[in-house]
Amino acid sequence: MDKSTKAINYFRNKFNCSQSVLTTFGSEYGLSEDECLKTACAFGGGMGRQQHICGAVTGALMVLGLRYGKGLDDPEENKRYTYQKTKEFFDEFIRLNGSADCLKLLDGLDMNNPDDQKKIIERNYYGIRCEKYVSDAVIILTKIME
Repeated sequence: MDKSTKAINYFRNKFNCSQSVLTTFGSEYGLSEDECLKTACAFGGGMGRQQHICGAVTGALMVLGLRYGKGLDDPEENKRYTYQKTKEFFDEFIRLNGSADCLKLLDGLDMNNPDDQKKIIERNYYGIRCEKYVSDAVIILTKIME
């Protein structure tokens, strides 16, 4: 199973966008499935359903940090390189989707407002749009990390 399909399967099985992206890659960096799911949980829905930065994006940025980030004994260059990769990720995600902001990606519909949530469900935005954002995040990550 490719990584994009794996991430979408997590998303379809009641895990949020951020969890789905991080968990798809986490084992490559020594994290267990459960550690990934717990770590990324608060980032779904644009930071705890606050609809700021898309959770698929935040999950991807966590993966970039695992791959390139500056740890205790690492050179400062790791931080700069991670920021460069982060910019590459954002540029491509926004090019593909028009924004990295969850609220904008869902046409300004507030997932915490019952009427808007009903519209999101009726329009199948979670199934159509959010799955695309999860898939795009995985594809962009894979490309950037090659």
